[in-house]
Amino acid sequence: MFKRGDVITVSIQEYAFGGKGVAKVPTENGDYIVFVDNTYPGQEAKARVTKKRKRFAEAKLLEVTKRSSVEQVGRFQEISGGPYIFVPIQEQERSKKESTLEIFRRIGNIEDPSSYFDEFISSPSHYFYRNKMEYSFSCIEHDRSTGEDIDDAFALGFKRRGTWWKVESLDKPSGLFDEEWETILIELRQLLKDTGLPAWHPPQKRGFFRHIVVRKSFAQDQLLFNLVTSSEGKKEFDAAQFVDFLKQKLGDRLAGVQHTINDNVADRAKIENGEYTLLYGEPVVVERLLGLDFEISMESFFQTNPKCAELLYSKALDYVFEEALDSNDVVMDLFCGTGTIGQILASKRSDVRIIGVDIVEEAIEDAKRNAERNNISDVEFYAADVGKFLREYPDFAGKIKTIILDPPRAGIAPKTLKKVIDLEAENIVYISCNPSTQARDTQTLLQEGYVLEKISLVDQFPHTGHIESIAKYKKQS
Repeated sequence: MFKRGDVITVSIQEYAFGGKGVAKVPTENGDYIVFVDNTYPGQEAKARVTKKRKRFAEAKLLEVTKRSSVEQVGRFQEISGGPYIFVPIQEQERSKKESTLEIFRRIGNIEDPSSYFDEFISSPSHYFYRNKMEYSFSCIEHDRSTGEDIDDAFALGFKRRGTWWKVESLDKPSGLFDEEWETILIELRQLLKDTGLPAWHPPQKRGFFRHIVVRKSFAQDQLLFNLVTSSEGKKEFDAAQFVDFLKQKLGDRLAGVQHTINDNVADRAKIENGEYTLLYGEPVVVERLLGLDFEISMESFFQTNPKCAELLYSKALDYVFEEALDSNDVVMDLFCGTGTIGQILASKRSDVRIIGVDIVEEAIEDAKRNAERNNISDVEFYAADVGKFLREYPDFAGKIKTIILDPPRAGIAPKTLKKVIDLEAENIVYISCNPSTQARDTQTLLQEGYVLEKISLVDQFPHTGHIESIAKYKKQS
């Protein structure tokens, strides 16, 4: 039997939650289970074992060596961020629904999750749906056609699956981001290569070109760029040529261009790791969600698939509005971030008291600014810890009718969830970008006197293993 670090080739037979393919390796004691991320039933995959246990192992996909019979190889380039680009969308959605409901049964102890299932919400667009993409440079290129690595190259595209130092150049659109831009990217690679300035060498931590980050506003149909380089070659770099190329190719679609100097050897593209200069246009774009405008900078957190986010928020608010609300009731948008949900709720029900709460003060400032931009005054924002909220604002005690939860991917810490329960809201509408943590929290909510009423699933990220869920809970009287 293999051990941790071994490279193995297995046949994928089943699909498990989160985009993990299941391989069954026969042994004298029965089948040994191997979970391989980003694989699909019918594929044969080469993978590296990362975790070894008595009854199962986990492995990272290195390469699909044989396609599944359901896959339809199309005109897009397969990238590590879209492993199911060749799997028909109906197959993807079926697998996601079945595996997610199984997680609620297994982790949430829900005997028959299908009896609570409300709706599967598909993404309005299955392709070109993303509003942000990060592209990497490297002088170590993995040639997809030959399978060989090329040193002293000039690669611009995405990291080779399972590596941090190799890049596979994008030679045709990925199908996930703006098609016009990704077609232009191929020409831009040659332009930047011709400058003679080197692509980043990840192992040696040297070079000039590091990343290109692109933000898109679907409402404006515009793109905002951030070129991230080191300072090694800054004087030789012709920034005006870079901007002129984008202006020529994109015209009015070009919202702005930033240049960030990042000499931090960590392989990150974030602006706060360096100093940036605005070379052209504006440093923000504006996106619209359900009739409201939100200003987005290069580093703002914002829903990656805005059109699908509209459907997600609409479903969540449907769950809120199922309960009768009057002017004395309070709806709390917890983990509110930049206040998107609270503002949308306020735009539809100005007669209800709405409060947004988040521990991050900068997020609350962004929320207030966005509310002012949208002329929304019927929502109050508080920078506060949920556990101390009622002590700091006792007037809300006993008045919180509904809590909307939208925590980060790691879910809600058990102590924090207990503090949420102590707020004694009649209803909880819980949005999750990781249904496995939501299933875990469901078990706690049931033990604390809530009942699960409904579950809906939202496919915000086609061609990936990610799925989002919305669950509604009601406190038993």
